[in-house]
Amino acid sequence: MQDGLIQRRGLMLVLSSPSGAGKTTISRHLLEADGNLSMSVSATTRPMRAGEREGVDYHFMDPESFERQIGEGAFLEHARVFGNLYGTPRAPVERMLGDGADVLFDIDWQGTQQLRESAREDLVSVFILPPSTHALAERLRARGRDPESVVQQRMAKASEEMSHWAEYDYIVVNESVAESVRRVSAILQAERLRRERQTGLGEFVRTLAAEAAGTER
Repeated sequence: MQDGLIQRRGLMLVLSSPSGAGKTTISRHLLEADGNLSMSVSATTRPMRAGEREGVDYHFMDPESFERQIGEGAFLEHARVFGNLYGTPRAPVERMLGDGADVLFDIDWQGTQQLRESAREDLVSVFILPPSTHALAERLRARGRDPESVVQQRMAKASEEMSHWAEYDYIVVNESVAESVRRVSAILQAERLRRERQTGLGEFVRTLAAEAAGTER
């Protein structure tokens, strides 16, 4: 796959945030607007929920198979969350990157640390912050999914999650979804143009130079 005239390697775009800060909404808008961006499909050992589809929402696995694949190095990152295992399968991501496609990840700071260790050159990480703790609490309550006790638990966890902001390449404060999408899109476009990701750049420049030399003769 090419961006314009020059072959390039894809990148891994990670969005992390406290629950309720807006990364899922931002991710959805990015995917709708950008045909070269695909969502990474995680594997999990948790049961399939109503309406979910195998290979679309998650790759559903039994714990024994998941543990075996951890030992085989089949995951770029993995973690245990609320008693269930989650992980990013290595093979499909590496295949997409090699084809020049970009992959979007909605993972936490622990998963991001693991990706940094295993694939730093391909990683672009963005941390989404809420404009205030009051706004974060209101967004959590507005979703109407959780009782107040759970909202308070998520707020307590948000403090720990936000303490990892300095580990990310970029920070976006989500005051407005439209503006946040614009900013993350700008980050994505700029990172796509990094010289080291444009694997066909050397050949392209040599061709230009040869054509220019031929013109002079």
